[in-house]
Amino acid sequence: MPVAHPEEFRRRAVELARTSGQPLARIAKDLGINDGTLRNWLTGIAQVQCGCN
Repeated sequence: MPVAHPEEFRRRAVELARTSGQPLARIAKDLGINDGTLRNWLTGIAQVQCGCN
């Protein structure tokens, strides 16, 4: 069953992915999430920031 992560956790995970220089798979593993989940969060936030849907 999927786990709902708080919005703040998602924001911090995305920020870490953007600034750390580490591979997404490594960051996701360290955070205890699937790398596909982190990739989806990155895509979702990018779409919100550009106004894309």
